[in-house]
Amino acid sequence: MEQLKALIEKYTPTMIEFRRDLHQHPELQFEEFRTTDKVAEVLDQLGIPYRKTEPTGIIAELVGRKAGKTVALRADMDALPVQELNDELPYKSLEDGKMHACGHDAHTAMLLTAAKALKEVQSEIKGTVRFIFQPSEENAQGAKAMVEQRAVDNVDNVFGIHIWSQMRSGTASCVVGSSFASADIFSVDFKGRGGHGAMPDACVDAALIASSFVMNVQSVVSRETNPLDPVVVTVGKMDVGTRFNVIAENARLEGTVRCFSIETRDRVENALKRFAEQTAAMYGGTADLVYDHGTLPVINDEKDALFAQSVIKENFGEQALIQEPPTTGGEDFSYFTEHTPGCFALVGCGNPEKDTQWAHHHGRFNVDEDAMAIGAELYAQYAFEYLQQNS
Repeated sequence: MEQLKALIEKYTPTMIEFRRDLHQHPELQFEEFRTTDKVAEVLDQLGIPYRKTEPTGIIAELVGRKAGKTVALRADMDALPVQELNDELPYKSLEDGKMHACGHDAHTAMLLTAAKALKEVQSEIKGTVRFIFQPSEENAQGAKAMVEQRAVDNVDNVFGIHIWSQMRSGTASCVVGSSFASADIFSVDFKGRGGHGAMPDACVDAALIASSFVMNVQSVVSRETNPLDPVVVTVGKMDVGTRFNVIAENARLEGTVRCFSIETRDRVENALKRFAEQTAAMYGGTADLVYDHGTLPVINDEKDALFAQSVIKENFGEQALIQEPPTTGGEDFSYFTEHTPGCFALVGCGNPEKDTQWAHHHGRFNVDEDAMAIGAELYAQYAFEYLQQNS
């Protein structure tokens, strides 16, 4: 609808103002109380009914004048424990050690703006649009909590967007199939036998066990998984030893696994356990591996992704649509698509002229706010057109 495009343009200044306010007041996982209240204030003004979820978050619904299906639009709201380095910004974070370093402030403002526009064309909507303002994406707990609180009950389709600094502003992507990887966390506690550094023969060196594991575990990727099925195994933390002349009795490693297949995930989990136990046994120690499943992989439904691509081309031109390769980053949007068909799109916000090309989670991360109008309109147009075609 051209009307939706005009409405998004009309509300863009307010959208940017709202996003900047959220940026100045970032809130961490399940602490988004102010953000929740700010969204609720606008929904009250619009007359869109909603309910707050526990402990934070909002689910709102706009029922069209004509019967039809239900489509859900999702935006995440939480910030990160990152120190903002954008000292020149007039809307820099006011919270020391906290910032919106991933664009969730933009997502929230974009979805709220889409709600404003859709409210003005409510009489033309064939069905229901559900707006999910989700907390706690960064620790992969928010989507689970929202699903448990009936966020996607009786929903026929779900659509989400992520601002993406690795794509140039003015572009959008929604690939068929794999989009984001599963994101799991593992820890290994190695136990040796400590002692004097000058008497290694009387000890079992946990540092040696841990180092051997780190050096050899990459063969899980190179020799135990399908080379056509991407896998990342990263050991990001090692805590071992107490003093320069003491052989370590304990070592603790922490890491992450990323992949696009549940079968591969299971295979890697089993291999890591075997590697840990047998590496430790080889040196005379023991190992205890804990593997925590994080997000599922985000796999876009083919029909829905192709539909999203058509919406992008129709509203922003052929040149706007790109095919961004899958990322091994994690996204808990996967818990929605586990229950309901849907897809997840990326909207480019990278612009070197505005210094918005920094990686997500970096202290210099920022958003080219011109991209937010594309995101807001894509939310609105996807919902409206989906309901029109599936009524």
